[in-house]
Amino acid sequence: MIYICAMVTAFTGCREAVKSPVQVNDYPKLYPDYTEVTVPATIAPLNFVIAKEKYDVIDAVATGKQKGAIHVQDKEAIQFSENEWRQLLLDNKGTDIEILVSVKANGAWKQYKSFPVHISSYPIDYGLVYRMIAPGYEVYSKMGIYQRNLSNFKQQPIVENTLVPGMCVNCHAFNQNNPGEMNLHIRGEHGATMLQVNGQMELYNTKTDSTISACVYPYWHPSGKYIAYSVNKTKQAFHTARDERIEVFDEASDIVVYNLAKNQLSSCPQLKTDNFETFPVFSPDGNTLYFCLATKQAIIQTGYKDIKYSLCKIAFDPATGTFGDKIDTLISADKTGKSISFPRPSFDGKYLMFTQFDYGNFSIWHKEADLYLMDLKTGTYRPLEEVNSNDTESFHDWSSNSHWFVFSSRRGDGLYTRLYIASMDDSGRATKPFMLPQKDPRFYDACLFSYNVPEFVTSPVKVSANKLEKKLLTEKPKQMLYKTEK
Repeated sequence: MIYICAMVTAFTGCREAVKSPVQVNDYPKLYPDYTEVTVPATIAPLNFVIAKEKYDVIDAVATGKQKGAIHVQDKEAIQFSENEWRQLLLDNKGTDIEILVSVKANGAWKQYKSFPVHISSYPIDYGLVYRMIAPGYEVYSKMGIYQRNLSNFKQQPIVENTLVPGMCVNCHAFNQNNPGEMNLHIRGEHGATMLQVNGQMELYNTKTDSTISACVYPYWHPSGKYIAYSVNKTKQAFHTARDERIEVFDEASDIVVYNLAKNQLSSCPQLKTDNFETFPVFSPDGNTLYFCLATKQAIIQTGYKDIKYSLCKIAFDPATGTFGDKIDTLISADKTGKSISFPRPSFDGKYLMFTQFDYGNFSIWHKEADLYLMDLKTGTYRPLEEVNSNDTESFHDWSSNSHWFVFSSRRGDGLYTRLYIASMDDSGRATKPFMLPQKDPRFYDACLFSYNVPEFVTSPVKVSANKLEKKLLTEKPKQMLYKTEK
């Protein structure tokens, strides 16, 4: 504390000196809350305000444990210089920086207990890709797929639904965070599935006479030769209860796998049944397909709370594109009384993260939804108490080195989903999550868009919106074929 206070004097210059502050033996109530978080050395500045407190001046000094310091003073918010912040984090990688915050109100200074921010030695991927969508249930409203450089505040649209009237964009996916292999669904009058591989863009019609719908939730095989999809007949209903808003459920669903080289969809009897199969994902070695499965209910509209999904797996042979003959249940909904969605294996093959909640398959409006982590070696699993909150935790994704994950949460106001990032150590323990930083920390107060389906990418996504628009309006999508089971 003495060292940090000395740095205040050294770096004050023309700033107002923090004189005779009253010491508060507690951390400041920051928004966003960045106290005691772990961040990558390349993260954008953790800018903040003090929540629900009036002040005339706010002052912050960030001091590295190894070297360096930054001093910022402002009337409203702490916004660190990107260049100074980047250097401070790189100089203290693997250790901590301490941030000392003081505020002046009514002519008197108050100084809070300094808080640490740990600078991880684990690198993180270049950025995130996510969908931003405005509220609205009967029309698509304003939405888009955007990419964000995690080292700064630069956000760029990849494609927005203003490109073609009546268009909806969703279900973007990449092969192990590689932006060179991308899937994107476009719904609407000019709908198609866009696949871009090594810069070559192609549009597809994924609905066949042998499938119940167009392809929905995608996941790439690590070889890049296959994409697993679910095909779903999805319905939407509205609750009359005050604390429940929307229920999204499937009337039917199956799983198919697309062979890119053969332009061919295929499945097997175990994945095309009267039960509900959905959310397929491949294991990092490509030899297993994980998915969620629920048994068929007689009347979905009235018995929807009885529909609960188990976590299952089936063998997959990449050489032949065929499946095993047995489904294994990893977590039984009959035993837990809960439902599972969004399984996501870490790329190092150690863990599988999933969302668990009371019932159904679409967790984003379930307040009780939490993240869970399964150890794939032992089969044991636990709630990720380090990151869960009292509100919805939902879709999540792993970084390439499996030491970071991002997830969406409604913990802020219960209405809008925001993105949070946390680190995972070698023993499977997660750190306190931090909200995706913005240049102005008050950004989220005025943002009327929800963030969903966050995906890490290792480099910028390069999609020509003009080329996509031209293809959607002038070209007939290529028809995906279906290989009939013998």
